[in-house]
Amino acid sequence: MALFDLKEVQEIKNLEFLAKQVVEGFIVGMHKSPFHGFSVEFAEHRLYNPGESTKNIDWKVYARTDKLFTKRYDEETNLRCHLILDCSSSMYYPAKEKITNKFNFSVLAAAGLIELFRKQRDAAGLALFSDSVKVLTQAKSNSVHINRLYHEMENMLNDDTLQKPTQAADCLHSIAEQLHKRSLVIIFSDMMQHQNQDELFAALQHLKHNKHEVILFHVVDRKHEIDFEFDNRPYLFVDMETGAEVKLHANEVKAKYKSHMEAFEKALQLKCAQYKIDFVPADINKPFNQVLTPYLLKRTKMR
Repeated sequence: MALFDLKEVQEIKNLEFLAKQVVEGFIVGMHKSPFHGFSVEFAEHRLYNPGESTKNIDWKVYARTDKLFTKRYDEETNLRCHLILDCSSSMYYPAKEKITNKFNFSVLAAAGLIELFRKQRDAAGLALFSDSVKVLTQAKSNSVHINRLYHEMENMLNDDTLQKPTQAADCLHSIAEQLHKRSLVIIFSDMMQHQNQDELFAALQHLKHNKHEVILFHVVDRKHEIDFEFDNRPYLFVDMETGAEVKLHANEVKAKYKSHMEAFEKALQLKCAQYKIDFVPADINKPFNQVLTPYLLKRTKMR
């Protein structure tokens, strides 16, 4: 599953179409992997039991498989999934016009998850936040609602607002107060903010306190943001949220920077383990199966 060029997103202007491509590529890959036989449609159909009404039989599936399956509908949905996307300025690193920035990666990954939700008849909700909660929807599974989720994310892809700060802790607290209990909450964020780390951890704990199952996809450009792999020359680094600038030679700070970032990532990982939150590193330079596979594994455990 190769990543898409942002030009494709802008020209097609159809996030749903790209999401289907992501999911189709993922399903093909699963059948070539140790997940062979692990179906992403386990919640969409069930075997037909003799004596039941035949009105819900999926005859197209019968034509392909010579087996009778009945379709499952919204009233059989037993899982609500809420997608929470950080849209602060730090998420547009390394550049707003590239699909390889963190927010565009998160949007396409989230869109792929929505396609899986649709296949599984699960209800989907969306929250977008930066310095405040910009969008917060209920979790529903009807097509009108799903189209709204795509529309909200497409709008944010085209948002030209600069220097949007992160208030992740405050926003996650606010979202936690409003979400339906016992949902699957999926967060896409680099978790970089100027607030105290303990406040950030408390916000994650708030979600668990409200009985949600939580997956945190820690979205980073690992080569640059964690490993600090820059050429051995001077750079001008600019804070994408405050506009602050600093000139320095990359090699002079590399060791200290790496140590700090690795410690932050480790602390976040340990806190997630303590709160029983699934911590999943998500490198924007790698394919989307690093997101879709952990979700499917989590959902299987929740059945």
